[in-house]
Amino acid sequence: MNTIRSKAQEASEDVYFGQVVANWARWFIIAAGIVLVLWTADSTAKVIIGVLPVVGLMALNFYLHGRHLASKPANTALITVASLIDVALITGLVVLWPGARGLNNDFFVLYFPVLLAFTFVMQPRVSLMYTGAVLAVYTAVTILADPGLITGAEEIELLVTRLITLGAVGALGAYFWRIQRDRRREAIGQAA
Repeated sequence: MNTIRSKAQEASEDVYFGQVVANWARWFIIAAGIVLVLWTADSTAKVIIGVLPVVGLMALNFYLHGRHLASKPANTALITVASLIDVALITGLVVLWPGARGLNNDFFVLYFPVLLAFTFVMQPRVSLMYTGAVLAVYTAVTILADPGLITGAEEIELLVTRLITLGAVGALGAYFWRIQRDRRREAIGQAA
């Protein structure tokens, strides 16, 4: 058995096995999104507006699952694009949801599984950049949705708390990725 593996082989294995985690995380986001839309919508127009991004996520996830089942797994670029689409759709819900926009919108919780799934799949350097991008996007849309937010201490405290927890999820996911990589290397070294 050849135990010498290149970094490229390790990276492809991470993506191959990790994409299943990202796909299942997206299914949970879809389920949570449907529940949140149905729970918070008080008119059929709100249901339609809320379900459209969820349908987009479903189409994306069917495509990625289909590729995996057809033995044509996604590469890092496709997973990154899919994760950016996830963030864009969730951001759309945070910005466009009628009645509760920006900081008052509860759909921000959907960022957590997207962020965690991405950090489980990608290398820590890429994961931390992605985490920073998600934090920047959420901060920007929150402030743009309510520019008066900057003057309120309670609102700033809530925003900072959310940013800290989102950042912690990204950092912990990247740390877990590193732990798993070290364990796999150690197991391969002991098997030789």
